[in-house]
Amino acid sequence: MRILLISTAFSGLTQRFYTELDDAGYDVSVELHLGNEAQLIEGVELFKPDLILCPYLTRRLPEALYRNYLCLIVHPGIKGDRGPSSLDWAIQERLAEWGVTLLAAAREMDAGAIWAAKRFPLRRASKSSIFNREVAQCAVDCLWEAMTYLDSPHFRPEPLDYNRADVKGRLRPAMKQADRRIDWCRHTTAEILARIHAADGSPGVLDDLYGRPFYLYNAAAGERFGGKPGEIVAVADGAICRATLDGSIWIGHLKPKTGDARAIKLPAATALADLLPKPQSGLSGWFGKSVKRIELDYTRPGRHYPWQEVWYEIAGQAAYLHFQFHNGGMSTEQCRLLLRVYRHVATLDVKAIVLTGGGDFWSNGIHLNRIEAAANPADESWDNINAIDDLILQIITTMDKLTVAAVAGNAGAGGAILALAPDKVFVRDGVVFNPHYKNMGELYGSEYWTYLLPKRVGHATAAELTEQRLPLSARRAWHLGMVDKVLDRQHAIFDAQIRHSVNTLIADPANLQKMLAEKAAIRCRNEAVKPLAAYRKFELAQMHANFYGSDAYHQARKAFVFKKSCDKTADYLAKHRQLTEMSKALPGSMAHCVWQDCYAMGDPRVDNQHQDFFKIAEKLCVARNKDERLDLMFELYQHVKEHFGEEESLMKKSGFTHYSNHAKEHNLMLEKLMELDKKIQHDQLGQRDVPEFIERWSKHIVNSDMVFSQHWKEMNVFSV
Repeated sequence: MRILLISTAFSGLTQRFYTELDDAGYDVSVELHLGNEAQLIEGVELFKPDLILCPYLTRRLPEALYRNYLCLIVHPGIKGDRGPSSLDWAIQERLAEWGVTLLAAAREMDAGAIWAAKRFPLRRASKSSIFNREVAQCAVDCLWEAMTYLDSPHFRPEPLDYNRADVKGRLRPAMKQADRRIDWCRHTTAEILARIHAADGSPGVLDDLYGRPFYLYNAAAGERFGGKPGEIVAVADGAICRATLDGSIWIGHLKPKTGDARAIKLPAATALADLLPKPQSGLSGWFGKSVKRIELDYTRPGRHYPWQEVWYEIAGQAAYLHFQFHNGGMSTEQCRLLLRVYRHVATLDVKAIVLTGGGDFWSNGIHLNRIEAAANPADESWDNINAIDDLILQIITTMDKLTVAAVAGNAGAGGAILALAPDKVFVRDGVVFNPHYKNMGELYGSEYWTYLLPKRVGHATAAELTEQRLPLSARRAWHLGMVDKVLDRQHAIFDAQIRHSVNTLIADPANLQKMLAEKAAIRCRNEAVKPLAAYRKFELAQMHANFYGSDAYHQARKAFVFKKSCDKTADYLAKHRQLTEMSKALPGSMAHCVWQDCYAMGDPRVDNQHQDFFKIAEKLCVARNKDERLDLMFELYQHVKEHFGEEESLMKKSGFTHYSNHAKEHNLMLEKLMELDKKIQHDQLGQRDVPEFIERWSKHIVNSDMVFSQHWKEMNVFSV
């Protein structure tokens, strides 16, 4: 099946959809909706999709598309909710629950028939965090539910009907700055926080500081410092603290409002620069208004302030080093701070150091906003890449402790390579990696990627990943050997599994010493073949040419920072614009009516049952007469039914949370087999009927069965 993703941008949720569908074996291409409807329609006609999915869309689809193609749109709201600011209103009004709806495109925006809908508890968190976690996961759940309906003859999408009891949403207008405005003398800390959270990412809350307009971002509640509501009462590591009626609000980032759209979001204290009052001494310091300057001792364990981006904690014999940098960018100063804290932790009496990163963005490498704002962006780029290289070198050469990357959030560019520096890489299911650099003006990249990436996946695959510039899922990264283990998709469970896994690894002193000895031996051998300094020297030579010898990187960085949209979809995304014929054989075509290694789950009994299915199905594909087909169909139905029964029994036994949806997929496939049997009886079986069912089964194995397999393995680990 050909699936076209139409999106405003190829980021976040669109990348998640891409990796999910690509992993499942679908033929996926991407066309960005950039405002040129003729260009969009041309792209659709070139690809001729069976289905159009719109994970993130801020423009209307042309009527010509949804009249001729099935177009399903992700809407970040509950059933009946309509409008462009759905999530903003829900967060600002501090609702207890929200949801995601997958609906058909229609003339009235967000009013199409409903294919699937999910709800989730609404955390008290920023809009970008909620979108990246709860909205993204619910959207994926809606996607796979809808995919099970495509071949079901009995499914009918649900028309939007406000008389239904479960339709509780309504049409809401676009939220304006007047709706977001903060009244510092009337609003409580919780109300102010909700307003900033609702605008986080975009557009920010417009407010006044020292007589100048700024957009506020990245806020957290703080302690009471005194001062009049709205006043800046404290500054710490780039964040500012403003007094409220009942406490205070820490604001991490600001962007000045300008008339030319050339403003840059920066750490709040940096954005205010000379506007902040200078520290005073003498009588002025005693009687004048002063801003409290907070200095933090990062060698102390624990997180002492909500603005604190780097901290560590000791749990048993392991140190957990947290670094939660806004949107994953790591400036020169942030890299140096993290290195300083890492070096301190490395001196402690612990057996393992676990790098946790951010829960939404683990790391995205160098900080493009800080670079763009620098007096000399080329020099700042050079300083930044060397600072992150220094950090990675320290991790690679830590020989006396086990190092672990606990990757809960997405990782891109140098941040994806940073995750490979530790000895073990454990990843939350649902994480998306982008281990490449070239989208940023053909940037070569450093971070010792020419050593770390081939070391895990081999030189050929490393070259393919960096040249193709495409995202890959946690599960795909595991298949390639890029990561060691994929854990639960829920953050709380993932954290518990990380601690269990780390404790298991270091519990046996003899085994730990063996691992450390092997690490040291491998490092010595690798250093003898090619020193780490040689990798770094070569990479930095390419990066120097990028920074000082070409304008491509600088122009690409400016476009990224100032959110300048491109005029067409990049060729590496729109493969329908690369090829005139789509001749690639997919799982399920006649070329693939055989078992493939990517279907292996690691359980011999289950894998054997799956292989038997392919053997029977292959016989069915080449059967020459009706009686032979009916006999083989009966054998296939009995085999599948028995296999599903055993699988569902294991799911119940292990408390698999997705049991009901998985069982629903099983029932739909059994219905499809019965439908095929009737077609054989009435001589109506088409040439593609059996291969299409095999394709569907293949996708079920790669997508749904792999999720249960991971759950079953983890249950076995915890039961030991």
